[in-house]
Amino acid sequence: MNLRILKALLHKEVIMMRHNPIIPKMIVGLPLMALLIIPLVATFDVKNVEVVVVDNDHSQLSRRIIADIDASQELAVKSVLTTHLQAMDLIEKGEADVILSIPPHFSRDISQLDVEANGVNATKGMLGMQYVVSSASSTLRMANIEEGLPVPSQASSVLYRFNPTLNFRHYMIPALMVFLIIMICGFLPALNLVSEKESGTIEAMNVTPVSRITFVLSKLIPFWVTGLLVVTVGMLIGFFVYGVAPAGNIACIYLAAILLSLVMSGLGVAIANKSATMLQTIFVMFAFIIIFQLMGGLFTPIGSMPEWAQYITYAVPPRFFNEIMRSIYLKGTTIFELRSQFLWLTGYALLALGVAALTYKKRA
Repeated sequence: MNLRILKALLHKEVIMMRHNPIIPKMIVGLPLMALLIIPLVATFDVKNVEVVVVDNDHSQLSRRIIADIDASQELAVKSVLTTHLQAMDLIEKGEADVILSIPPHFSRDISQLDVEANGVNATKGMLGMQYVVSSASSTLRMANIEEGLPVPSQASSVLYRFNPTLNFRHYMIPALMVFLIIMICGFLPALNLVSEKESGTIEAMNVTPVSRITFVLSKLIPFWVTGLLVVTVGMLIGFFVYGVAPAGNIACIYLAAILLSLVMSGLGVAIANKSATMLQTIFVMFAFIIIFQLMGGLFTPIGSMPEWAQYITYAVPPRFFNEIMRSIYLKGTTIFELRSQFLWLTGYALLALGVAALTYKKRA
């Protein structure tokens, strides 16, 4: 490989990227949109749970329970009704998420509270019900303490490690970087390579003494560098905008990003080598992107998938990058503890680059 030729080709690629009407906009706009907008929209945090209260006690304690629920950040009292039938009518219309029924004479016997959840939105109903139970239990404990009554001991103590506030952004931001690397280091190089096929300029390159390794590297290196810059921008946005900083070694993050960049660029080149048009490349790459997003643990935890699907995820390289990023960001895990994930990514990187080299034919 002639380094002087590689340098000249890299200079040519940079000029082409700068004059391309799409690539610079995607490199700048995609990370900003993904990291500034998606964490605000795509969240599993449950807020604004509409609670309907059926108050059959009409006591000071029941009013205090209702006031505390309404003061919660996650809950809002939709209305206070007198019959359960009226509350069910709001649930059926989709205007309420949880029903809290306070029985008669509850202030004398606080052993029973009935809570029902709207199961149409299972996540919101389940978490909303837990919020209501937690708020009511806290009010009852405080009321007992104020009146000097014995406080019932809790059966268990709940403590959330690594993400005490259960903020979904702390979980989402590290994983969003896998989406950016897939697009920047996989999708764009594939489109860049196949565009030269369509324009015919690759035929002129095929008759030159430039080796295929030099040619492919000239296509990939600019996007590898761009991928690392995107990861850097992502970490800066996560820290300054959302206050999310990696608890572990940043060098491990860059190592994982380099390995995934090699995987995705090798896959993109292999697809471009077998595609005759840009449209074919787009369809095939989107198929892989959808599989990677659904099976890589980005939105659905791998542990929640069926057992047979969990085995399939071992064939999805972003799965290991997601595990690495979340472990380093949230738990400060070391590279030694993540050696299995790094070895899987290294193996896939070698495989993808080998397939890319074998499928590229310099001369027809």
